[in-house]
Amino acid sequence: MSRSLVYVREAVAADAELLADLWADLLRRGDEHDRVADMSYVVTTASDDPDQRLVVAEYDGHLAGAVHLRLTTITPLNLDASVQVMSPQVFPEFRRHGVGRALMDAAVTWAEECGAGHLVAAAPSGSRDGNRFMARLALGPIATFRLAPTTVVRAKLMAQRPPVARVPARQLTHVLAVRRSMRRQSAESV
Repeated sequence: MSRSLVYVREAVAADAELLADLWADLLRRGDEHDRVADMSYVVTTASDDPDQRLVVAEYDGHLAGAVHLRLTTITPLNLDASVQVMSPQVFPEFRRHGVGRALMDAAVTWAEECGAGHLVAAAPSGSRDGNRFMARLALGPIATFRLAPTTVVRAKLMAQRPPVARVPARQLTHVLAVRRSMRRQSAESV
């Protein structure tokens, strides 16, 4: 039995619904219609922007996985060119068929075409298989991104803020004592 080839291509608008299913855990919360609309926007944006690609892999004619690629710098501070490989994902029934490898090969090929010397990959922190796959491809951790709602971070910052400095009740007593002491010193020097 021969092994089927994986076919890699750029995403088209008709892929939006399946991509919304593939990345359901990564998209913003909302109903299915909103997620599909978001994915349609991402597909359109990626196809219109020369610095982005949304690549899908098909296995036996079925959409099996996808990855979002973006040409940028390693970080806003490190200006070496890189390709961000965002959330390479494969449907569970197509894993272990070379789909992930084909998606990463597409990322490397595009990076080479663009002259980018590095790949920066991001997989969900809870995805053990995804992170192990990245490690096997020599992609090591360079940073940890953390996420929280703005209101929660504001509340935590307010809770950690030192209490407002209160003017001690003894401050007036202390000022009067200093003045008395200065008067004594000036009276003794006369």
